[in-house]
Amino acid sequence: MNLILLEHQDFIDPQHVRLSDARFKQILQVHGSQIGDQVRVGELNGLMGSGRITDLNEQAVTLAVQLDQQPPAKLPLTVVLALPRPKMIRRIFRSLAELGVEQLIVINSYKVEKSFWQSPALDPVKVRQYLVDGLQQAKDTILPQVQFHKRFKPFVEDELPNIIAGSRALIAHPALGEHCPHQLNERITLAVGPEGGFIPYEVEKLQAIGFEGVDLGERILKVENALTTLIAKLYN
Repeated sequence: MNLILLEHQDFIDPQHVRLSDARFKQILQVHGSQIGDQVRVGELNGLMGSGRITDLNEQAVTLAVQLDQQPPAKLPLTVVLALPRPKMIRRIFRSLAELGVEQLIVINSYKVEKSFWQSPALDPVKVRQYLVDGLQQAKDTILPQVQFHKRFKPFVEDELPNIIAGSRALIAHPALGEHCPHQLNERITLAVGPEGGFIPYEVEKLQAIGFEGVDLGERILKVENALTTLIAKLYN
């Protein structure tokens, strides 16, 4: 991790934190830090700065922290994503946090197996940790907003029009519309389907409320690779 993220319960007073979990092991074993050394820290959903090690033993580390730096700006991007396969959820959610996505909306699709929605990978505590891992990698502190919607049609008809208002709505789908645009300077809502893509009915529903079709050419990419490629193209 390139940033140690701190939470409210870590503070023993306004200027000091004590860590005894995986973050402590990271400082001790990976960083090889000693008393007096400094590490990069940030308060979850707050400022970033530095932490100077004031006490270190086999059980915990105490840091004197100074938080005075703004985190990097989020991309003006909402990703509407069909629920991935459970084994891919951790990697995809972490990557989206690393890339600075502002909001993630996970939806159902015809090709999403019903059992996916019962996966332990969707436990709220686990989902939050995936996102935190991504933030620590990218040196960010602000969690993306995350929503889950299990019913495709009511969500697309009743809620999604309000979500895309004020943004350019794009649906990434093979051989649908223009090639993905590059380096935009506007708010985007990007819809990405499951492995194999959305079915025609779902594409039509999204287009009916204003989504434009874009693709990445002849190659068919896995969802995690498609997301990274699309975001890299859309924003500089």
